[in-house]
Amino acid sequence: MDVLEHNEFSNLSEEHITLGKFQSLDPNEYLYLDGNSLTTADLVRLGKGLFKIKLTNHAEEKVNEAREVIETILKENRVIYGVNTGFGKLAQTIIPQDKLLELQENLIRSTCAGVGSPLSVERTRMLLALRINVLAKGYSGISMETVQAMINAFNASCLSWVPEKGTVGASGDLAPLAHLTLGLMGEGRMWSPRSGWGHAKTVLECNGLTPLVLKAKEGLSLINGTQMISSMGAEVVERAVGVARQADVIAALSLEALRGTTKAFHSDVHAVRPHPGQVEVALRLRSLLDSEVFPSQISESHRLCDRVQDAYTLRCIPQVHGVVNDTIAFVKSLLFTELNSATDNPLVFAERGETISGGNFHGEYPAKALDYLAIGVHELASMSERRTERLVNPSLSELPAFLVENGGINSGFMMAHCTAAALVSENKTLCHPSSVDSLSTSAATEDHVSMGGWAARKALRVVEHVEQVLAIELLAACQALEFLRPLKSTTPLEKVHELVRSVVRPWDCDRQMSPDIEAAHMLLREGKVWEVARPYMDQYRERFGLKPHPLDD
Repeated sequence: MDVLEHNEFSNLSEEHITLGKFQSLDPNEYLYLDGNSLTTADLVRLGKGLFKIKLTNHAEEKVNEAREVIETILKENRVIYGVNTGFGKLAQTIIPQDKLLELQENLIRSTCAGVGSPLSVERTRMLLALRINVLAKGYSGISMETVQAMINAFNASCLSWVPEKGTVGASGDLAPLAHLTLGLMGEGRMWSPRSGWGHAKTVLECNGLTPLVLKAKEGLSLINGTQMISSMGAEVVERAVGVARQADVIAALSLEALRGTTKAFHSDVHAVRPHPGQVEVALRLRSLLDSEVFPSQISESHRLCDRVQDAYTLRCIPQVHGVVNDTIAFVKSLLFTELNSATDNPLVFAERGETISGGNFHGEYPAKALDYLAIGVHELASMSERRTERLVNPSLSELPAFLVENGGINSGFMMAHCTAAALVSENKTLCHPSSVDSLSTSAATEDHVSMGGWAARKALRVVEHVEQVLAIELLAACQALEFLRPLKSTTPLEKVHELVRSVVRPWDCDRQMSPDIEAAHMLLREGKVWEVARPYMDQYRERFGLKPHPLDD
């Protein structure tokens, strides 16, 4: 079967169909899920296809115990929401025994009301993996047979068509999770590396799997929860970690190229305002810039100049980048809790043999956290764009205008800076918090919602823009160093310069800038700038008996 089975799928973008991005699985590599210990980093790795999934024995026991409660309720004909009643406003409608399975199937079909482009392969894998992890806690009442069918689909990479829009984050991410379930039922569209896109039943059969047959409550168990918000949030926070620590390296490179002073990063300055992130960023800057460990010829060349202090985007890097680091740490901690939380309604408490209706499905926690993260991470781009302005502006840098010789016939980095400015401006709009909005739904039963799906999607856009703005600064800073030769910077910064020059040659005359920006962006996405600089930063820490920062790993 071709990747595009027929014209129905011809509107897919390359991101959604390219198999080259999908990494093959080692059949011996498994990540065990227990519903309690999944990290954002592990979820991202699952999305990349680095592991298959198994449940721990304890998790299987918890799942089976909760299902026994549901079976007992059915035998005793007790009325329980979502088991033998309608949903939302229709909760007072009692459903007869012979209609319970139809009830669950109809719930999934009617809830498949999403629109927009489908999630990428990686994001769909993350969504499925996270839903499995939440079910593994054993509070949903789902059967182990159904959970195992989901695990089998994940391990075969049979991934449903999940439109990215349609969740308000009220009773969880209902529409996306319903689309995820629909494919497992053998309906709608599905993708696998073996079959490409096709009808879900055909794709399942191609991979030796059978469609899921829902039991009582299982449809509701598969769609109640914040897994769309939280799985995308995991990607956001992991990319934020990567870009934040590399922003410190790039800022150091710019400060060196602008011949700034390191005085503002003295440990005594930050000891009297000891926010953890601020202290850490100042330490990172000291480890990269001129010191007895790594001397800089550039720094030595202007040691006797009369400059007392630098502009804020140079002098206040620890204060601004620092709070971004602290914001990321806070959101990462909150998301860890969310990834390992039971979000069903009703919840099944097997030890007491009862169910309790609650509101753990509400998406306010991850929605608020991701709005906060977007606002925080954006400041890296805001600072970066201003530093790029200083690099290209000869009245501020004492470097050639727009970092190119023969200005006039060459425009150099003029428009690259404009691109950075455009992205920063877009971010200012995207950083408006979505979680302050609420629209009543489900006939006023769901009368307060989080809008967390949009919070997650726009946070991803903000982080990508930050990466691109920093990629432009990285190119500009490396170009600026060319005009300071033959003087050398510190060893770690010279290694970063060498890395950039391995993918982008110096700007000696005008050429297309977009490929250079993309190449630098990929270095940041892959964490290469951090990989090159970190051994030297660790060496500096060891010299002074300092431990690595928790976000460094």
